[in-house]
Amino acid sequence: MDEYQSLSHSKWECKYHVVFIPKCRRKTLYAQLRQHLGEIFRNLAERKESRIEEGHLMSDHVHMMISIPPKYAVSQVVGYIKGKSAIHLARVYGERKRNFVGQHFWARGYFVSTVGRDEATIREYIRNQEQEDQRLDQMNLWR
Repeated sequence: MDEYQSLSHSKWECKYHVVFIPKCRRKTLYAQLRQHLGEIFRNLAERKESRIEEGHLMSDHVHMMISIPPKYAVSQVVGYIKGKSAIHLARVYGERKRNFVGQHFWARGYFVSTVGRDEATIREYIRNQEQEDQRLDQMNLWR
């Protein structure tokens, strides 16, 4: 079994699979921005004593497996990551690109699921998400 994290009065293992999208599901998460966002997400998670265990940025959505201590609500950490990353993107890319207007980069809401004992399956799913999307797109061409 994986090692547990600990706080002063508790031992814990709280991992979540989180998915969220840019506003209007724009395909804006392109090469340079993808590399930059991964680093931003990790730094923001660390500020909330959380850790991104696995992550993959698609062109129109973000998958991550994140470990969050029980003293924080999932919504608090995800909201913090989305909000602060949107502000950062608006500051860095806002002047050069018309699509980065204001601090409204991410759509409202997100998907979250507890990882539990399926951690290896979810890690594999996140890693292979891009290939799976391409496979499904190819299947839709024949319809």
